[in-house]
Amino acid sequence: MSNTWLVVGLGNPGPDYSHTRHNIGFMVAEELASRIGASFKSNKSRALVAEGRLGMGGPKLVLAKPQTFMNLSGGPTSALAKFYDLGADNVIAVQDEIDIPFNTIKLKIGGGEGGHNGLRDISKALGAKEYLRVRVGVGRPPGGQGDAAGHVLKVFSTAEKKELPFLIQDAADAVELLISDGLLAAQQKFHPAK
Repeated sequence: MSNTWLVVGLGNPGPDYSHTRHNIGFMVAEELASRIGASFKSNKSRALVAEGRLGMGGPKLVLAKPQTFMNLSGGPTSALAKFYDLGADNVIAVQDEIDIPFNTIKLKIGGGEGGHNGLRDISKALGAKEYLRVRVGVGRPPGGQGDAAGHVLKVFSTAEKKELPFLIQDAADAVELLISDGLLAAQQKFHPAK
């Protein structure tokens, strides 16, 4: 296994989307870039990319924010994985997840995309579903019903905004733990006890 990790924060480009639930992946990628002292730069893969090491002599992180819209995240992800010679097992997608309550993080490898078009496109472009996912709970619309697509394209509520910095930090911690200690250790720390 490579000592390089591609961490793809999913979101939509542009200021109209920057503070929406759908862009939680971008927010986590920005937190990770801040932690490793890296800046995002344009890349021919159609993503903003930041590179650095996780700790002194630690694994290399390639952080990406695709500049295609969410549903076309596969192209930039696949191009970067190919450029860095990484298999799907060294790719981590950080995504919004409406089927998980706000302020909750779940981690998994592979499986279905749960209707998330960004993940569906990544799976198709990589030719594999066996990449890691950091699923950041943004919850369903109030009452549990309603337009899910409209919900994720809205900004966080006032109450959620107070908790958002902590959620972003926790999701970044989850990415770091995934890389340093593996999926099981990260799941044990971040999955709520049943």
